[in-house]
Formats: sequence, C-alpha cells, structure tokens
Amino acid sequence: MLDDVDEGDGKRNPHVDGLRPGKIGFVGLGLMGSAMAANLAADGQNVCAYVRRPERIGDLQALAVAATTSLSDLFDSDIVITMLPDDAAVRDVFFGSSGIADCLQPGAIHLSMSTISTAASTEFLHAHERRGQGYVAAPVFGNPDAAKARQLSVILAGSEASCDRCRSVTDALGRTIVIGTDPAQANLIKLLGNMMTATALEVLGEIVTVLRKRGQDPQQFVDIMTGTMFDSRVHKSYGNRLIAGSYNAGLALPLALKDVRLALAEAELAGAPMPSVGVVRERLITGIARGHGPLDWTALGLVASEEAGL
Repeated sequence: MLDDVDEGDGKRNPHVDGLRPGKIGFVGLGLMGSAMAANLAADGQNVCAYVRRPERIGDLQALAVAATTSLSDLFDSDIVITMLPDDAAVRDVFFGSSGIADCLQPGAIHLSMSTISTAASTEFLHAHERRGQGYVAAPVFGNPDAAKARQLSVILAGSEASCDRCRSVTDALGRTIVIGTDPAQANLIKLLGNMMTATALEVLGEIVTVLRKRGQDPQQFVDIMTGTMFDSRVHKSYGNRLIAGSYNAGLALPLALKDVRLALAEAELAGAPMPSVGVVRERLITGIARGHGPLDWTALGLVASEEAGL
C-alpha cells in the first residue's frame, strides 16, 4: 500500500479532518520536536508537551504549546508523539518504571516519529497491542527549517484505522506517505534513506576538498552538478552548506553515527554488505574524536578537508 495523497501544499483531506484527536501528548522537544509541536498548536490542536527541565516550559509557551514536567499529564491523550533520539529513550518513556504505556487509555495511539531500529519498532507494536493500544511508526525526512515550514516527509506505517487517526497530525507537518501496515517498514526506509544522505555528504566533502587543493572554485562545481545531473534537494542544500562551512543546522554527528550503526545492523541481518556506509562510520568516529561531535553531519566535509591537510 502506497498512499501519497498530501503534497505538503497545506490542503486537508475532509475525511481525515473528521478524525482529529482530542488531545495530543508530545515527548521529545528538541529543535525538530518544538517546531512540529508549534505547528500543531497553531492549527488549534490540543497539544501537551512533556519536558524534563522546568526552564523549557516558558520556551514552549512562547510557541503556544502547553508544557508539563509530569508524564502523568499525558495519560489522557488520544495520541502521544515521540520524537526522541534512540530506542532506549523511547523505551524508557513508554515502558520504563514510570512509563506512559501502562497508564495510557485503551485505544490511544503511540505515534513514533523517532529514528529507531526495526526491532524496537516491532517490540513497541506488540507491547501496545497487548495493552489494547495502537502503534504507528512515522519517521520523518527533513531538518528543523523544514519542520518549521511544514515541509517534512512523513513515512507512515501501521494499521489502516490507526494511520487514519494520525493523518490530521502528519498532514499538518508536511507530506504524508503511507507505505503499509508494518511499522518496522517505515523505520527501515528512514534508516536507509539517511544512509543515502550520509554517503552523499561524504562524497561531496571529498570532492570539494579535491577542488580546493587543485585551486578551483567548489561552488562552480556544485552549481553545475546540481543544475544538471544531481538536482536533488540533498545535493543542493548540503552542497552549499558544506562549501560555506555551515555545520550547525541539522543532525549532530553522534546521532548520525547512531543511525549508521542501526543501518549496518539491518544490512548484516539481511546478509547485504554496505561498504560505503562503513566508510561513513569511520569518518563520523574520526569527526567525533576530533571534537566535532556538536556539529551536524555536514561536518563530514570538514573531516575530509582535515584529512587532506587543509
């Protein structure tokens, strides 16, 4: 099943609008999550965001998002969104000693928008089913700027009924692509899609370094290639950022490394080598070791430059 209905033009499906949830809990209010929650609140959705640090409450209230430091305030939610860094964080919030799952009402849905492993996604699905709750995977492609502009691509997978109930949420964030009933499929697509970006960044970084060492303008090269054979958003956006040395707007190196490790584990499970991703893994480790961990994965270009003595 592939349902690519909403092109991110702000239009709404009347059937979906009739399924708007009563209350949306939100856990994971980083740069991405904050922008997503703010857009939902701006649409009039009843959003309650959980934060660990009280000082974050004021920041979210400035975005018209209600915030709380108590997970119990999310227990009456119709949908709880997680936008967290990894498997362990999602597991702790939902199935830890003070987790949400045991107190969430039957029929409520966990909408997992985090980049996690397929094994964890399947684990969470079965755990929610045992409790009479729904589970939908909805990882996203995009950065914080795309989140603010409602230009995320949301890969949605779960039961048809649960996906329908989540569409007023996902359609408000960008383009929804429903790919099937198995949530793990969405997580696999997200991980492998991230590997396409990671390997593109590595190659771009290497090429820009060669051009600079040969005394040529890398911007000219990127303009030529993105105007002809490689006119994708990844090559255009990241190519320009890499040349400008703009390394602070997206996925930090440790999180990129986490995604690489998950993707390589999926490849090992499939018996399908991914040697190019192995190179990216080593480059990310090098970047972190050199103190570039806080930078985003465009800094693969910085690592390439340093390796060449620039």
